[in-house]
Amino acid sequence: MSMIARHLAIALAACCAASAADEAPRGGDRGPAGSVASERFTEMRDKQVAAKPEIMRRQRELLERRYDLSGNVDPEAKMSRGKPVPLGPTARLADGVTFEMLAEMAPDEVRAAGTFPYPPLPHPLHPSGGGMVFPPSQLEAQPQLARFDVEFDLPDAYLPEFPPALFLTTRPDLGDVTQGKVISAENFTALLQPILTPFQYEGLRLMVERNPQQQFNLTEERASETPSRGVSCLDCHVNGHTTGQFHLTPDVRPQEERFRLDTTSLRGVNNQQIFGSKRNLRSLEDFTEVENNTAYFDGDIVMAEQKGARHFQRRELVAMAAFQNIIAFPPAPKLSVTGDLIPALATEAEMRGQAVFRGKGRCIDCHPGPFFIDDRSHDLRVERFHDHRPIGPIKTFTLRGLKDSPPYLHDGRLLTIEDTVEFFNLVLETRLSADERRDLATYLKTL
Repeated sequence: MSMIARHLAIALAACCAASAADEAPRGGDRGPAGSVASERFTEMRDKQVAAKPEIMRRQRELLERRYDLSGNVDPEAKMSRGKPVPLGPTARLADGVTFEMLAEMAPDEVRAAGTFPYPPLPHPLHPSGGGMVFPPSQLEAQPQLARFDVEFDLPDAYLPEFPPALFLTTRPDLGDVTQGKVISAENFTALLQPILTPFQYEGLRLMVERNPQQQFNLTEERASETPSRGVSCLDCHVNGHTTGQFHLTPDVRPQEERFRLDTTSLRGVNNQQIFGSKRNLRSLEDFTEVENNTAYFDGDIVMAEQKGARHFQRRELVAMAAFQNIIAFPPAPKLSVTGDLIPALATEAEMRGQAVFRGKGRCIDCHPGPFFIDDRSHDLRVERFHDHRPIGPIKTFTLRGLKDSPPYLHDGRLLTIEDTVEFFNLVLETRLSADERRDLATYLKTL
């Protein structure tokens, strides 16, 4: 037998022995598909499963104290695929307090009275844990993303439609190219290969490829019942958009100071110059690489190696950026090419709202058209109004396609566009009237 053949035989025998060992019971329980869990994993999982009902009870009580979750919807405004847009404001105000009264108070008066209606929204596992949490609508299609230690907390009425639409800058004539499906490793070729260049197609292939992540991986330090291949870019950015998934920011320490962070849309990233809520990365390639090394593993590079992190080559990152760069904003038929409302198509309320946006509301200071973003980071200093710690600068997010992307702000504390208007009216101290706030919300749904 040759030396090469001998080495091959030894390697094959080792693989067979490892497979046999994997199939043999080891004193743990046997999970789905015949997998075997160690006693250590079983004990850890059982403790977290037992703790989950109390964790979620506390989170539900917090949400019900803060918000009216009755699920009211706008009778006219719809998302791109037809889901009704949630209608607010949902914030529960203190007895005897109105938004008009709050707007007349100085920030320190609001803080002293404890009446600010939009404090930070915590992760259910904060500060002891964290990690990616996916909504039930997505778990129905992708059950492998379910966790045994936590559940999603916000009602579906306040989330983007599932699955979201995907529009391409290269083929605007096609409209939504998803055919109502979730783009995945199983169907991306049939759905999109005919309309992508080979390089764009390669980028998409990499974005539907699942790779190890902190809570979803092959090790026993995971939150999925069975060992997992991990998550893909498009598991979080479903069809290039979002379904409201959240985790904790990877960019802040210590653990108890990290804040909840919602997944943002990739729509229109070709028009953006900085990426990451606090990172100010200057290219999609850098963002894609850093996201894999931070959001996937909470910034812990040692843990990433233990769990089998995937390290993309620069050529792969460029291909992934090539696909992301053709993800378009949804159509906005009432807007001109310069981002102005077309008077013949707009209502009087929408036109009044545009005037508020550009004038007294000061929205245009950070959200100039036609893409409604300024490529800067700003510190709103919201801690002036409450006792929570300062968050610091957060990048400006685009307002194009806003009605498709509830909830709002970096942590999802603003469940509707109306809540967003009330929040900024207080924080910017613009003192808009009730009619002005209503018109502004109506206008924002046209973007």
